[in-house]
Amino acid sequence: MKRKRSIIFVLTLILSIFLAACSGGAGQESSTDSDNDSGSNSTNGDKIVLDFWQIDSGDKEAVYADAVKRFEEKNPGVEVNMLRIPNDDYKQRMVVAMSGGNPPDAFVSWGGGWLKEFADAGQVLDLTNEDIDFDIFLEMALANSTFDDKVYGLPLGLSQTLFFYNKEIFEEHGLEEPETFDELLAIIDVLNENNIIPITLTNQTKWPGAYYLMYFADRLGGEDLFQSAFNRDGKGFDDPAYVRAGEYIQELVDRDAFNPGFNGVPYDAGQGRQLLYSEQSAMMLMTNSLVVNVRSEAPEFEEKLGMFEFPTLPDGNGDPSNVGGSASPVWSVYSGSDHPELAVELIKELSTVETAEDYVTRTGSLSALKDIQSDDVFVQKFTEIASRANDIHMPYDQTLPPVLAELHKDTTQELFGKTMTPQEAADLMEQKAKEELD
Repeated sequence: MKRKRSIIFVLTLILSIFLAACSGGAGQESSTDSDNDSGSNSTNGDKIVLDFWQIDSGDKEAVYADAVKRFEEKNPGVEVNMLRIPNDDYKQRMVVAMSGGNPPDAFVSWGGGWLKEFADAGQVLDLTNEDIDFDIFLEMALANSTFDDKVYGLPLGLSQTLFFYNKEIFEEHGLEEPETFDELLAIIDVLNENNIIPITLTNQTKWPGAYYLMYFADRLGGEDLFQSAFNRDGKGFDDPAYVRAGEYIQELVDRDAFNPGFNGVPYDAGQGRQLLYSEQSAMMLMTNSLVVNVRSEAPEFEEKLGMFEFPTLPDGNGDPSNVGGSASPVWSVYSGSDHPELAVELIKELSTVETAEDYVTRTGSLSALKDIQSDDVFVQKFTEIASRANDIHMPYDQTLPPVLAELHKDTTQELFGKTMTPQEAADLMEQKAKEELD
């Protein structure tokens, strides 16, 4: 009952926030067929219209549009209204649509706890008994949208979170890719001495900063740390490793590692990426979606772009090959769709081998499907890192239940702002975890 009350409270709170601000951001959305974003069960004359929401722009959006076109050609009389909603607004928008009973027929997610909440509420179609070949997907990617042995989403992509950097800046100042945290600190000092922002951070929406907490915690306590706290079978979110992770974050802040005002800079708007492109900044910890951004926003910068894995820590017990990542995009179907069979066919087209090959080739991203080959040097590097990783840890905010996920992002942002101590942040997380997970 406690869990249900929390969910209802969050839905009500988000609904009120959304309604107060629903007039904003419309100019950032795009639709392939019409401006209709009314949600599921649309009609257009004699045609059946499926509403499909996703978050990507540029080449990724083009890949999805081509898959939609193939679907429409295979299904005469069916039209897909594909609406792009910027990432930073999407979760809120989707929760409001679900709570109002008017979501799209097909939609994107990252799997994990966010999708599970909808699945538990009976709002996502169980795909287990549909005519789908699940063997084409990587097991760890499909597992992220499988709950109680039932599949609720088909993954297309697999992302990794790495440090990206300007190779020319490093070469100019005699810097090499760091393997240890002390080496990273030395690089930060050199860059500051030369009036270059060491690391771009766009933490207004909190998830970019959360990558640091997750990596520090993993490097300190290993992959079992989060699993133990999440499954409530030993360690908690107030474990000393989580406190120490917060201390590492604040050490970076004290070292002037980040751009001024980083807690107020959004990612989607592109201001942070411009710091990289204009060579005002040297590094950025981000998912491999940054490669897609570079290719669409500043293609001339691609030859300067390098990458390295998160450094090891002197007091760390975690496996240094562990890497942060997520299954995204994951395609799902609203259980209340008037045309569930067609919606299933749509997400199947969005996750075919043809779509996956197009996705990898055009965006430089990893696929969640098996045996998708690529000559892209970035994809080859991502594949190498993934192949030798002992563990790929999914973002906490995509795994934890929504209330706890939001607290995780809130407390981490507070750590970066130094308005909360590491111990206070850890204690708040564990207190809420006892309410939500025990």
